[in-house]
Amino acid sequence: MKLFAFCILFSCTVFAQNDYPKDYFRSPLDIPVQLSGNFGELRPNHFHAGFDFKTMQKEGFNVYAVADGYISRIKISTFGNGKTIYIDHPNGYTSVYGHLQKASDSIETFIKKTHYKEQSFEIEMFYKPNEIPIKKGQLIAFSGNTGASEGPHLHFEFRDTKTEKIINPMLFGFQKFLRDTTKPIVSGVYVYPLDSKTSVNQSMRPLLLNMTLQKDGTYLSDKVIANGKIGFGIIANDFDDVSFNKNGVYKVQSYLNGTPNFGYQFDTYSFDDMRYVNALIDYSKYKKTDQRVQKLFMKKPYALNFIVTDASYGVTQVVPNLSSVCRIEVSDFYNNQTVVSIPIEYDLLSTIIEPESKTSSYFIKSSKDNNFAKENMSVFFPANTFYDDFDMNFDVKNNVLYLHEDTVPAHSNFTITIVDSLFTEAQREKIFIGRIEDNKINYNTTYRKANVFTARSKTLGQYKLILDTIAPKISILKPIAGKWLTGVKNIQLTISDSLSGIKSYNGYLNGKWILFEYDNKTKKITHNFSDGIVAEGTNDLKVVVIDNVGNSTTFETHFFRSQKK
Repeated sequence: MKLFAFCILFSCTVFAQNDYPKDYFRSPLDIPVQLSGNFGELRPNHFHAGFDFKTMQKEGFNVYAVADGYISRIKISTFGNGKTIYIDHPNGYTSVYGHLQKASDSIETFIKKTHYKEQSFEIEMFYKPNEIPIKKGQLIAFSGNTGASEGPHLHFEFRDTKTEKIINPMLFGFQKFLRDTTKPIVSGVYVYPLDSKTSVNQSMRPLLLNMTLQKDGTYLSDKVIANGKIGFGIIANDFDDVSFNKNGVYKVQSYLNGTPNFGYQFDTYSFDDMRYVNALIDYSKYKKTDQRVQKLFMKKPYALNFIVTDASYGVTQVVPNLSSVCRIEVSDFYNNQTVVSIPIEYDLLSTIIEPESKTSSYFIKSSKDNNFAKENMSVFFPANTFYDDFDMNFDVKNNVLYLHEDTVPAHSNFTITIVDSLFTEAQREKIFIGRIEDNKINYNTTYRKANVFTARSKTLGQYKLILDTIAPKISILKPIAGKWLTGVKNIQLTISDSLSGIKSYNGYLNGKWILFEYDNKTKKITHNFSDGIVAEGTNDLKVVVIDNVGNSTTFETHFFRSQKK
């Protein structure tokens, strides 16, 4: 009873919004605001950390500082948010601008100097308050498609400067830039039997419930007839009136007989919360069908800070002589709401659909360390690697480690160890532990001590030792050997590696290191002559690419160029 009272009090605390400034920040763009992604949206292995602003499928739109402040950090990465600028504001918040094409002139000068100083495309710089001051509305960059972006857009975030917690931009008044009169759409409601004795509507497997629209605009699902512990899950998305694409929902709250028992609201969270998205969703169903069912229960509690629950953790115990109703409310930030009611009754109906068969003789107790070994391979799972207990398939066949399958999410790293007796000492210098998925090999950072190889991973699946003696490839679309490139703006090459992947690349012009920007989507590297390294007349170009096990390829050519106009 004390825990229940605590959770209800905690609910009021968590779902209460802080007094964020509503008119302090402007939009970072001067084009109409449309979202291709919103705050808290469910993404692979993370919750989305901000807004994705559409840029009409184009790059190069002006990006402005949303308020006075100073640039505190600039990060240039081949993955993630790509080219990113961070601005600290005097009111205690930080704004973040990602996937940029490039910074504005004066800021780009700072960045370019650092590239050449560190002789690296990937850099990270931190600045003091007086180094790059910024005014509200100042042009700071141009929108782009860098990093892991899947199309041109601006990724935008707010963070608490001290804690680095991410905050929903809507809380800063950004709802005024959009129009939303559309209710969230609940496209599926699932009921889950939660122990080996429970059946639901004569099934011991999760079931999709039919829903009927009622006159009052709510939905009524099929009656649930069960005899034990059950939980519910939903597939839900939100739409606004101007963006025309699916986004994530803002708030979900479930009630059992009128009493709240499980809920969450996307106001703010930390980066430590991100991977818990795999606990919130039915991960197995997602990996098999690409559908994300948001579970409104916890079989075992996990520490996702913005979830609020009662002592049952959203689990409903169906007992004789008591009919119940589960009510699920799904809301957006504008208080548009969709409601689903689910009637629940107890009955011992005969089971028609049996649970999925399990062939494994291994069992993971998630709260304890687990170690498994066979032949020359072993795996160690520290306590709390997984969210729930489960039956695990573990085997070694033909020098392949069969480590279940990627239908059970791992929250933290586990360690794979393989002892080699097949390769020569020279070959071992070129070996890594690879994960095999759909006939593709994924590289894992691998450590070797004599003939013992270890790697850490967060993904179950098939693993084996991979010998990589294939050097990276370098190609140029338009050969430039012996040609005059006067008037040409840049040089572009394609670099790739078929097994372990590219670890580093470096370009040199007449013996001097030059900046090549890398686009991981196209595998192209580009040097712009505007950097000022190119010489009058003859120029010798050299590019060296090294993969993750040390294989290297060198590309050399020469060309001519005149700077005279």
